Amino acid sequence: MTHVLVTGATGYIGGRLVPQLLDAGHDVSVYVRSPEKLDDVPWRGRVRLCTGDLSDADATRRAMHGVDVAFYLVHSMASGRDFMRAEAETADCFARSAEAAHVGRIVYLGGLHPEGTALSDHLASRATVGQRFLDCSVPAIVFQAGIVIGSGSASFEMIRHLTEVLPYMPAPRWVRNYVQPIAIRDVLHYLVSAATAEGELNRTFDIGGPDILRYGQMMNGYAVEAGLPQRRIVALPVLTPWLASQWVSLVSPVPRRIAVPIIASIQSDCVMREHDIDAHIPPPEAGLLSYRSAVRLALTREAEGQVETSWQNATVAGAPSDSLPSDPEWSGHTVLTDVRQRDSTASPDALWDVIEAIGGESGWHSFPLAWAARGWIDRLVGGVGMTRGRRHPTRVNSGDVIDVWRVESIERGRLLRLRAEMRLPGRAWLELSVEPTDEGCRYQQRAIYFPRGLSGRLYWGVLLPFHSIIFPGMATSILREAERTSEAAR
Repeated sequence: MTHVLVTGATGYIGGRLVPQLLDAGHDVSVYVRSPEKLDDVPWRGRVRLCTGDLSDADATRRAMHGVDVAFYLVHSMASGRDFMRAEAETADCFARSAEAAHVGRIVYLGGLHPEGTALSDHLASRATVGQRFLDCSVPAIVFQAGIVIGSGSASFEMIRHLTEVLPYMPAPRWVRNYVQPIAIRDVLHYLVSAATAEGELNRTFDIGGPDILRYGQMMNGYAVEAGLPQRRIVALPVLTPWLASQWVSLVSPVPRRIAVPIIASIQSDCVMREHDIDAHIPPPEAGLLSYRSAVRLALTREAEGQVETSWQNATVAGAPSDSLPSDPEWSGHTVLTDVRQRDSTASPDALWDVIEAIGGESGWHSFPLAWAARGWIDRLVGGVGMTRGRRHPTRVNSGDVIDVWRVESIERGRLLRLRAEMRLPGRAWLELSVEPTDEGCRYQQRAIYFPRGLSGRLYWGVLLPFHSIIFPGMATSILREAERTSEAAR
């Protein structure tokens, strides 16, 4: 059994690597500064937890005690010479600690970059870190990858949000540059395999998927897989990297501090110069994923996790392309919500009876004209409208229809989740739940919406004034009826 240490386990790559290393039969330790970030991950009880800072030589040496392979999966999105010096010093500390602990191998994931070209601070720093490991006495495998395709990857999220929001896209000249993206599934394949690769390897390896694409082609490839029209992309010579990063941060939720170094790093072609990795680590048995297949996998896994199970659990238990709790808050779909929560003196059973009887002849408890109008509009555009009613006046089961909704899941007495089947530019759910309290119960009502493209965001914005009437009124009416029923029962 190989004992491996993973740094960056609270991050995007490390958080996905740890469970795969465990499944491969390795003994895994994780080295983190903020252990509380791992409280909710499902593999927390299967690893040895080491706490400390990578700049602390003593703590790093202790974490490496008995370790065969040490993964270095941390880096900063900052910029400037101080940041580059700090990253180099941290890498030196890690390398010296590995030497002192007699670690057998260091594995590092750096950035794919061209030779003989001035690099951005971000790429130059990653190249320097990789060289520090190659220069120490511990053999090192330094992977160099370009854009990683998977939900939560900063570069992928930029592509996602820019493509979804903008039907017409003025862009910098670098949209014509070439890049060789790689699926997160395949990155993890190489990292896991590096733990047991034969020989004392001490070199860099370029890794990438089978496609070499322009950035503009990647955006339109995403549009095809997401069911969006092709985007017209016009390259403008006036958009400097700094201006482009301001534009990205304006039209997407990716923070400026992350957008700036990413955009500065894609001013040149980033494609593999060699494929030597094939001689040491063969590709996955099914082959490397194409770009569009990787996008399709990410979107499919998100849909399977967040629709067929629940939003809370999908991000923890899914495939490597799914978002994890440690991912940035801007990863994955744009999610718009309206949440109402109120305490009531009604009994939990009385409140549940009102919830389960919602729709059909009972109605939706607020602004019936607005609900009727939405049904008429849906019928006009070819949707199902509000005419389907419900099979039983007081009881529903998973899969049942309630007007324009379908019961996606039900935990009787506690939660009812409805999925919208009306025509709209996105996906929507309505969730009603009951929680017992000492005085009675707590009612929570959530409307959740995943907009698709610019039209989806405009749709939500147009409906906001109506939401401010419909949803509070709905909560008030449901609780009033439940309290009246409870009072009568007493």
